[in-house]
Amino acid sequence: MATRAELDAKIMDRNTLLSQVQAWKAAGEKVVFTNGCFDILHFGHVDYLYRAAELGTKLVVALNTDTSVSALKGPHRPLQDEASRALVMAGLGCVSAVTFFGESTPEALITLLLPDVLVKGADYTIDQIAGASQVLEAGGKVMTIALSAGYSTSAIEAKARRQTS
Repeated sequence: MATRAELDAKIMDRNTLLSQVQAWKAAGEKVVFTNGCFDILHFGHVDYLYRAAELGTKLVVALNTDTSVSALKGPHRPLQDEASRALVMAGLGCVSAVTFFGESTPEALITLLLPDVLVKGADYTIDQIAGASQVLEAGGKVMTIALSAGYSTSAIEAKARRQTS
């Protein structure tokens, strides 16, 4: 079982993450990158993340900052602050590193890291994935993973609101 210090060490700023990704690549590791809000971690998220991790040897998850979640999902979101979401994400055994991005897309972060594999849910097409062209130009792969039907944070939130009304 990981200690709290080990979980905290998985949460990195961009510069620390860049150094870590470079070290992993130099050691022959295959770095996979994905991103999202991951506001309430649910079955669909965990299934997706473990399948993403199987595409390489190290999984980097970039979380939207609180401000960018609100911009995407509305003023009532996020339901959990970014520090809480990062610690929960770091607690997953398949996740090697967690970082944040506040821009509308993680394109700048992806361009900086140039992962071996960039992955998103199959609700995206390759041409809709931020950073895809940069990863492909660098010789990497861009892939999508089918999402688990019936699981979404928005649906969970709506159900909870109905039950408390």
